[in-house]
Amino acid sequence: MSLAVLRSRALSGMEAPAVSVEVHLANGLPGLTIVGLPDAEVREAKDRVRAALQNVGFEMPARRITVNLAPADLPKESGRFDLPIALGILAASGQIPSTELDRYEFAGELSLSGQLRPVRGALAMTFAIGRSGGETRRAFILPKANADEAALVMDAAIYPADTLLQVCAHFAASDEGARLDRYRNERPGQPVCYPDFTDVKGQQHAKRALEIAAAGNHSLLLMGPPGAGKSMLASRFPGLLPPMTDEEALEAAAVQSLNGSFSAERWRVRPFRSPHHTSSGVALVGGGNAPRPGEVSLAHCGVLFLDELPEFDRKVLEVLRQPLESGRITISRAAHQAEFPARFQLIAAMNPCPCGWQGHPSSKCHCSNESALRYRDRISGPLLDRIDMQIEVSAMSPDAMSARADGESTASIAERVARAHALQLERQGKPNQRLSTREIERHCALDPLSERTLRSAMSLMHWSARAYHRVLKVARTIADLAGTSAIEAPHMAEAVQYRRGLQERPS
Repeated sequence: MSLAVLRSRALSGMEAPAVSVEVHLANGLPGLTIVGLPDAEVREAKDRVRAALQNVGFEMPARRITVNLAPADLPKESGRFDLPIALGILAASGQIPSTELDRYEFAGELSLSGQLRPVRGALAMTFAIGRSGGETRRAFILPKANADEAALVMDAAIYPADTLLQVCAHFAASDEGARLDRYRNERPGQPVCYPDFTDVKGQQHAKRALEIAAAGNHSLLLMGPPGAGKSMLASRFPGLLPPMTDEEALEAAAVQSLNGSFSAERWRVRPFRSPHHTSSGVALVGGGNAPRPGEVSLAHCGVLFLDELPEFDRKVLEVLRQPLESGRITISRAAHQAEFPARFQLIAAMNPCPCGWQGHPSSKCHCSNESALRYRDRISGPLLDRIDMQIEVSAMSPDAMSARADGESTASIAERVARAHALQLERQGKPNQRLSTREIERHCALDPLSERTLRSAMSLMHWSARAYHRVLKVARTIADLAGTSAIEAPHMAEAVQYRRGLQERPS
């Protein structure tokens, strides 16, 4: 037989389209040619495959070898095609049986010694195999290092291997004992641990704001002097969020798998991404010739923490406006598009002025009002308008610092958050932050006093329609935490206070 056809998968955003790896042996000068829109990593497979085959004891055919990766218009990247190419050469040259190859899909990068190295996107590929249909669904042979994430897909037939030789033995074996074992790993069930709020001294106002943000899925901006505890508070925020559902955990794991950063220990742990302020726009939203997810997608179902917010380039911050509204990122290229989920909670922190000490009791700040305004104006109005809650975090007094840390624990706050979250799901099937305009009218009805309070605040602070709706959503969350079906005047007054942040100019 001079032709062998094997199955594999490419990556295109969150999708893993099927790829046929066709290997043909013909007479002519010895050589290996790979066609089908391969990138540099795929073209280099010919050298890895040749060395791997020779080092595990197989013969590299002295014939003209053509490898076609179909469909030809789909870009192919990474070393995931090394394993199917090597097996195709062996099957086409008659060195291994080819009768069972069509029952499997393959992915794996080869080392020169024939070891199988992990690949990106194993979870996305396994999802795609599972969606291919019951009768045509194939088993999946891949590196053992990817077995844990691939096995997260229920009922997937996963056969991990350490080496190319093990895979070849699987097809050449005459008894079941020499074949690869199906991987049957249960989803990890270890308890999820987060830093505890009992470590935070004082800052009751900020803790309350974080509780509301977690209960309603709201974004939050913390503004205060250095050392006030903004980063400490933000790092403990994921522990307040409700436990991840199976769907959320799989979505988050799939995105991390595309970046090669998923590990079984992080299963059901809310992502917490904190990019440096020198990050580019592509680093935040994703991109590249073969688009990969950025920080906003890697924070999917978790938290994106932007510390020193005004220090980010203004153009970089502007890319956050669309995903904050839609929860998705679409990266367009001339030949194709890639779409990634980006439903994250934004927690941002900043100083009130360039030196950071404006309003501090020590009076160490010597910044003029103009410089403080210029510093705050690095954050555009449209982006600020999309941040639901904006609060000031005050400096810690010596008495508060010397007091014993005996605040409320993360577990007790998270219990209230979970009750409010469950109430929202029962009422409207989604968190309050994602309510549409029509749903706001249905679920955020106000009594006359609450409505007067909101109208007065809107007139005084000149809020946009977006800000008006976001205050309503925050008030709805405060009412849910209080366990009341109606939004009352105290709930509205508290919600208005959380919108004042940068609306007030420094004095």
